[in-house]
Amino acid sequence: MSIGKSREKRPVLALLSGTVMAVTLAGAVAIWAQNPPQAPDPKPTPGGAAHQAPAQNPASPVGTAAQQAGVVLRANPTLVVLPVTVKDSSGHLVPDLIRDEFRVFDDNVEQRVSFFTVEAFPLSAVVLIDNDLKGKDSEMVESSLKSIVAGLSLTDEAFVCRFDVNFHPGKGFTKDQDKLVTELKRTRLDAETDVVGPDPSGPFSAGATINGQNISGGPAIPPSAKILKNQPSKALDDAVYEAAGLLSDRGRDRRKIIFLISDGQNAKNNKNSYETVVKELLRYNVSVYSLGVGGGFLDRKFTRLQAYAHDTGGDVYYAAKRNTLEELYSRVTEQARNQYTLAYSPQGNDKGKDYHSVEVRVRRPGLNIITREGYYSTLIAK
Repeated sequence: MSIGKSREKRPVLALLSGTVMAVTLAGAVAIWAQNPPQAPDPKPTPGGAAHQAPAQNPASPVGTAAQQAGVVLRANPTLVVLPVTVKDSSGHLVPDLIRDEFRVFDDNVEQRVSFFTVEAFPLSAVVLIDNDLKGKDSEMVESSLKSIVAGLSLTDEAFVCRFDVNFHPGKGFTKDQDKLVTELKRTRLDAETDVVGPDPSGPFSAGATINGQNISGGPAIPPSAKILKNQPSKALDDAVYEAAGLLSDRGRDRRKIIFLISDGQNAKNNKNSYETVVKELLRYNVSVYSLGVGGGFLDRKFTRLQAYAHDTGGDVYYAAKRNTLEELYSRVTEQARNQYTLAYSPQGNDKGKDYHSVEVRVRRPGLNIITREGYYSTLIAK
C-alpha cells in the first residue's frame, strides 16, 4: 500500500518540536474526537469541487473536549506531542483521518500513539511584522493588518511586534479583538526608501561620530546597526528568537505560532544563529507561519522564511497583492488551529542521543504531512 510521508528532510537542522513532556501516562487518557478538524471552503477546481469540510465559525469558543485535551497534555509531560497538518495534492486540508491511519517513527522505530485528538486548540500568536519593507510592500502590509483579527476566535490571543535592525514589542498579548483591531490599525511601518542618502562621513551628514556617538549632539548610532547601501540591515533571526521568548510562558493547551510577515531579507550580523533560534522555537513548541511579500521569490530571498516554516512544522505562503494577503491571514489561523494532535511515549529509540528524528506517515496515499521532524530530549517545553 502506498503511504503518504512527511516532507523531505532538510540537510540543515531538521528540527522538530515534538515537545518532550515528563510525568507518566498512568491510566493513559486518550481523547477521541467526535468531529474532524474544519477546513476553509475551497474554490471549485477544474474537474469538480474539492472535497472539503465547511469552515468552523472562528468566533466560536474552543469546546470542552479541547479543554480536556489540554488537561491531559499538561498532566503528562513525558509525552512527545506532534501537531500535524495533512493536505491533499491540491493543497486542501484533509479533515477526515482517524487515529489508525497514522504511523509515527522515532529514530526510525515505530511508536504506539497513546494520545490522539482532532479538537481545535486556541491560538497564542505573535504577529511579527517586517518594519523595513520597500514602499509599496510596506503600504500593502500596513493596510492589510486589521484583517488578521477576522481569523481569530474569542479564545485566541495575539501580540503585535515589529522588527528591523532592532526588535519592537507591542502592548502584550490580548484576547480583546476591539483592542487588537485598534492596535493593528495604528501600526505604522517605516518603509525602506529607494533614495540614496548622504554619505555618513560627508559634509551633509548628521555630524562626526566617535564610538558611534554623534559629537555634534545628535543621537547615537545603534551598535547593532550596519549600513548596507546606506540602509540599516534587519535582524530577522534575532527577531524570531525574541518572539519565541514571548511565547515561552503560554501553556501546552494552546497552539503557539509566529506570523512572520517579511520580504525575507536578513542581515549577516544577527546575534543569534539560525540553529540557536530553531532550537529555541522547539524548546517552546512554537511553529512559524511565514508570509512572504514582495518579489523575493524570484530573487531567492524567501529561503529563511521557508526554512523557519519547514523546521518548526509551520507553513509558508506568498502574497503579491493586498487582498491575497488578507485571505492568507485566515488560512494560517485555520490551519494552525485545526491540526491533528498525536502524542506518544518514546520506546526503543536511542536514549544516548539528545536530538531525535521523527517521521509521521499516513496509510492513505497521495497526502502531504506537515509536522516537526525532531525534538531534543533535554528540552522540557512548557
